Parts: sequence; structure tokens; C-alpha cells
Amino acid sequence: MTKADLVKRVAQDTGMLRREVAQIVDSFLITVKEVLKDGEHIEIRGFGTFDTKMRKPRMGRNPKTEEKVPVPARRVPTFKYSRGFKVEILNSNNKK
Repeated sequence: MTKADLVKRVAQDTGMLRREVAQIVDSFLITVKEVLKDGEHIEIRGFGTFDTKMRKPRMGRNPKTEEKVPVPARRVPTFKYSRGFKVEILNSNNKK
């Protein structure tokens, strides 16, 4: 599902204009990015938690030359779904 598909579905479900829904979705995504950038987390009960995690420095390799390359420590975004969301997914009959 793309962002456009999400906007279309929410607009159909709510009766709102796609333009309004697109603004709301864009605002939500921008807010998530800003909050994670500031090192905070977002918890949406019944859905999950957006957070960041520190990755340790490590030695990587260039796949083309096989040369070892140091990869510095960095923060990466993570998402952990809630237990209720997990149970809902595992018990759904719409498995793909």
C-alpha cells in the first residue's frame, strides 16, 4: 500500500476530501520524523511504538572489492508493534 492508497482509503472511510486527508497524513509523518530526530519516541496504544536505537560501530565490507570498511555508530528508526496488534495479526483469517 502506498501513501496515496492510504489517503484514498481514509478519505472513503471518513467522507473527508482526499486533499484534507493527504494534509493530515503528511503532517503525521512529518511529526513522527521530527520527534524521532529529537530522540523521543511515539507510543500509539493498540498499535505500536516508534523509537530510535543506537547501532554499534562495526566492520563492513565493500561487496564489489571485498575491502573492509569501518561503519560508524548511528541511530536508526525502529517500530515495535503492540501485543494487541500482534494478536490481531496472528489470529486474522486474511493470511497472505
